[in-house]
Amino acid sequence: MKTKITGHDLIALGYRQGKWMKEAIEHINTNALEGEALSAYLEQFKLPDPMRLHQKPIEFSINIKAENELEEDNVSKVINSMQTLMKTPTLVDGAIMPDACPAGPDGTIPVGGVAVAKNAIHPGMHSADICCSVMLTDFGKSDPKAVLDAAHTNTHFGPGGRDRNTQFRFPKELLNAFEDNVLLNDKEMIKIARSHLGTQGDGNHFLFVGRSKKTGNTMLVTHHGSRGPGAKLYGKGMKIAERFRRDLSPDTKAQNAWIPFDTEEGQNYWDALQVIRQWTKTNHKVIHNAVAKALDIAIENRYWNEHNFVFKDGDLFYHAKGATPLDAKFMPDITGPRLIPLNMSEPVLIVEGATTKTNLGFAPHGAGRNVSRTQHRKSKTGSIMQIFKEETRGLDVRFFSEEIDITELPSAYKNAKAVRAQMNEFGLGNVIDEVMPYGCIMAGDWQKNAPWKKRREHRKRNKC
Repeated sequence: MKTKITGHDLIALGYRQGKWMKEAIEHINTNALEGEALSAYLEQFKLPDPMRLHQKPIEFSINIKAENELEEDNVSKVINSMQTLMKTPTLVDGAIMPDACPAGPDGTIPVGGVAVAKNAIHPGMHSADICCSVMLTDFGKSDPKAVLDAAHTNTHFGPGGRDRNTQFRFPKELLNAFEDNVLLNDKEMIKIARSHLGTQGDGNHFLFVGRSKKTGNTMLVTHHGSRGPGAKLYGKGMKIAERFRRDLSPDTKAQNAWIPFDTEEGQNYWDALQVIRQWTKTNHKVIHNAVAKALDIAIENRYWNEHNFVFKDGDLFYHAKGATPLDAKFMPDITGPRLIPLNMSEPVLIVEGATTKTNLGFAPHGAGRNVSRTQHRKSKTGSIMQIFKEETRGLDVRFFSEEIDITELPSAYKNAKAVRAQMNEFGLGNVIDEVMPYGCIMAGDWQKNAPWKKRREHRKRNKC
């Protein structure tokens, strides 16, 4: 009697264990395959030879220059990391913007970076904050203070989501989209998607109110990403990409692993990204609409753009990590120009622009940083309140947690004038209007009085 083929036999023949094995073993044994017939059948399960890193980095455009000694170190690190990144086998082009700054170990796409891959989606190149984006609503001649007050009442910053009593209605079509995608259709994901709708998170995310330089109209601008749902999808995407990396290109750095677009996993991930994009756009809209409803004011205009996403053009996937799309082909629902915020004391730039060989159809997404939050915090002397007053003079700046976050003050960011000058020098969009600052809301240092810190301090006191 012929011995049946087992998984161990297939592994001994050089095949990697996977979901395919169970069905293959059943087919082989049912049909008593052996010899040439067995080899011919197994041919379909052979893994391709591993893709090697490019020997030399693929050339990329450098739309940035150091304006001082502090920036020289930052620019050097950005370029070095980009050079390592551009050895990734799937990449065919790339660019860095004037607001670029390092975002991880060598070979990690910097903030302010664009990496173009062929038939591949790299979750690590859009990061956990999928679809971080900005939306503007024009409220006409409304009082900016009234708009900021209403926004303060209706928005939500900090960790977690809204309780059941303050949640916004979750659109049925959005729920259906979650349920129709295998990567999004789980109870925890949908629960978080419901509770995080209408929330802005922390860090550099903000709610900004100002007046148009051209019209004098009051404008509300929000900046945030996909919150919990996006972070959970990112986690799933990185796990899928790692499984492919081990088979397809083990020499590729883990943060640059990819999902081939022409696989079932690739199609599912791409579709999930589009749903998360729609969720994030809705996340902005519910906050803006709540302000309009609270004040009973009409919306005169609205537009938005993401700056942390993957944009598809044919078989090319443009991974923008903190880069604003200029080219209309990247935004299927374009309704207006693009938005580039700088810092809380500077105007939000409203821009348009053309695609060039060096900008790849993108512009900066903000002012960027030269040093880390920790380094900036250590560099400041004097009382936090005094520093805050000096840097926000004449502005209505609020922190949702009621604790000042010194690492979000204007001095934490690159010189806005230098960024604008480099935008002009490198052809990265034309400013057609500016939203002059009245005030803004940010999360603030919510961890200062976080419940877990209070519990820890309480335990310390009890031990004394």
